[in-house]
Amino acid sequence: MRVVEWFGGLLVLLGMPFFFSGTLGLLRFPDVYTRLHALAKGDNVGLGLVCLGLGLQSGSLAMTLKLLLIWILMLIASATGAGLIARTAMVRGIKPWGL
Repeated sequence: MRVVEWFGGLLVLLGMPFFFSGTLGLLRFPDVYTRLHALAKGDNVGLGLVCLGLGLQSGSLAMTLKLLLIWILMLIASATGAGLIARTAMVRGIKPWGL
């Protein structure tokens, strides 16, 4: 295997703990706002590392650009979804933890 493929595999492996921490935050944090923050940040960083690693392993510029597009669309969808959920929680009167 080439060094680039090893580095790509390393990036994929580095992305996995971010997915795990986001899921753990979703299950353990006390309110909807902190859960959204943990899940959105963990998944976005984890997906970015995984897409970058897979793009390096693919060896194809077209595939790397497709993975980059997937990551960008996921960033937009995650921010939009988290904002809508947080706004709905605020409208329903759910107070942030600690206030």
